[in-house]
Amino acid sequence: MTPLTGPLLSGVNLPADLRKLKLEELPALCEEIRQFIIEVMSVNPGHLGASLGAVELAVALHYVHDTPFDKIIWDVGHQAYAHKILTGRKDRFETIRTYKGISGFPKMSESEFDAFGVGHSSTSISAALGMAVAAKLAGQTDRHHVAVIGDGAMTGGMAMEALNNAGVSNANLMVILNDNQIAIDKNVGAIKDYLADIVTSKTYNKVRDKIWLAMGGGTKYGKNSRAIVKQLGNAVKTTLLKSGNLFEAFNFRYFGPVDGNDVIRLVKLLKDMRDIKGPKLLHIHTVKGKGFQKAEQDQTVYHAPGVFDKKTGTIKEDKCQGLAPKYQTVFGRTIIELAEANPKIVGITPAMASGCSLNLMMTKMPDRTFDVGIAEQHAVTFSAGMAASGYIPFCNIYSTFMQRGYDQVIHDVALQKLHVVLCLDRGGLVGEDGATHHGAYDLAYLRCIPNLTVASPMNEEELRNMMFTAQLPGSGPFAIRYPKGRGVMTKWKTPLAPMEIGKGQMVRDGKDAAIITLGHVGNYAVEACKTLEKDGFSAAHFNLRFLKPMDETMLHQVFSKFTRIITVEDGSVMGGMGSAVLEFMADHGYSAKVTRLGVPDQFIEQGSVAELHRECGFDAEGIAECLRKMI
Repeated sequence: MTPLTGPLLSGVNLPADLRKLKLEELPALCEEIRQFIIEVMSVNPGHLGASLGAVELAVALHYVHDTPFDKIIWDVGHQAYAHKILTGRKDRFETIRTYKGISGFPKMSESEFDAFGVGHSSTSISAALGMAVAAKLAGQTDRHHVAVIGDGAMTGGMAMEALNNAGVSNANLMVILNDNQIAIDKNVGAIKDYLADIVTSKTYNKVRDKIWLAMGGGTKYGKNSRAIVKQLGNAVKTTLLKSGNLFEAFNFRYFGPVDGNDVIRLVKLLKDMRDIKGPKLLHIHTVKGKGFQKAEQDQTVYHAPGVFDKKTGTIKEDKCQGLAPKYQTVFGRTIIELAEANPKIVGITPAMASGCSLNLMMTKMPDRTFDVGIAEQHAVTFSAGMAASGYIPFCNIYSTFMQRGYDQVIHDVALQKLHVVLCLDRGGLVGEDGATHHGAYDLAYLRCIPNLTVASPMNEEELRNMMFTAQLPGSGPFAIRYPKGRGVMTKWKTPLAPMEIGKGQMVRDGKDAAIITLGHVGNYAVEACKTLEKDGFSAAHFNLRFLKPMDETMLHQVFSKFTRIITVEDGSVMGGMGSAVLEFMADHGYSAKVTRLGVPDQFIEQGSVAELHRECGFDAEGIAECLRKMI
């Protein structure tokens, strides 16, 4: 597919081309970019909604600022597709998020216009402040630094830390708060209510509109926007809103809220704000999914809708009838079963309710399910507090984001032996989101923590039984990690039963070599063993189930019988399950040839899960080939 470009967009390859356009041409360019994004995303799924809403913002920023000399840092990057199109990647945009294609997120090694690599939320203000302070030290007083952050990311504690620091820095920093009132799911918390109060305040907006019209002589965009900006900066006061201005309390000059989908007005404001020294914040209001009716109507679904009809917006059916369910669905259904039987169970997620399927429990048991916002550290310690009060929290956090709550797992949960069940969704390589989102390190970073049980299911039945076991009295701190995507059992709703903690399973006996697996990749070993059998090789397969405590009885059995062993894990080979097996071998004086398969000591880029497993060599074919070489 070669996506079509409109007459204006066809001539814009870099921001320098954009700046040659007349101001009144920008709305038409924005519509061409929006249609270009829709056309590509309809066949190559990505983050649609946020990027549609931020088209005007991207155009205005590059029109006003001298990028890449001026620095624009996009928080997370879900909204940065127009930025990519405008900065030399239009011709490759159809490869976004595909194997060997361009990244779905800003990435420093990909373009000089990507001032900072992002993917995890709430980092933009800190990074931009660091750059602004560095520019000041270098005497670059004419360089501008802009952090674009969404209202969802503003709930992250790191954003508050950065505002606190920036407010006393006197750095030449502009923060643009892109407020569309939704992250993936609807935003939650006091900050969300505060921003909504600003946006919807009839008194404030009446004053703002009067100032705008009066200072501009009755025109739509105004003739003297600098005066308007200064007036607006003082407009949000306690007399107009329910409370004082949060951002002014951080010593930021506050401007807004303004319509972030009005590109001409936005350009005028940004031009005048460039000349205002020190930390300043522009609050814009945008519509997630702007210009695409279905995406505006169902913003959660169309955050990343998959393949859809570009004219009607209808999402094309996933041909999944008769297939095994996603692990996320199994988790969501199973926690409801457990919670119905155990009134002490509660569910907690940091703004990932629909992604991890905790929204199912949220619908059925709203009083026992908590979305705490994009705040992973808080989610873990909030869970610890509930556990200290006798409840059993199932805290579901994507593996890549659990990295942000690591100190809390150690200090607040494990050290105190609190009964928190950490459910690490999307463990292992996740596919098209790429390096920032792979959950490759959890096995390595969790297995060294005392008091913590670490488990990983090979299939849906094991996930259910691990969840059942984790909530039983005496189970203590318990982590269950499982991958993104489908399992292997069509009849997955098996009776819940306890598992012996630290007990593995011999899936298959053999005589030539042993394969030790942990988690879903054990299903690759099953396939590999069948292939090897056809070739005359006999391989035994052991499903470890628990990384900590490991089944030492089973490992003694393995090392007593086999001198050729392969370990397979969908995680880092540095410090992961394979390393644990090598440590066991050394500690007990065994001698064997052990080959570890998993994620190598490098960052893996985007692609389908199957492509990435093949690249790393631990798909079924890779396992079989490795064993053939050993034998």
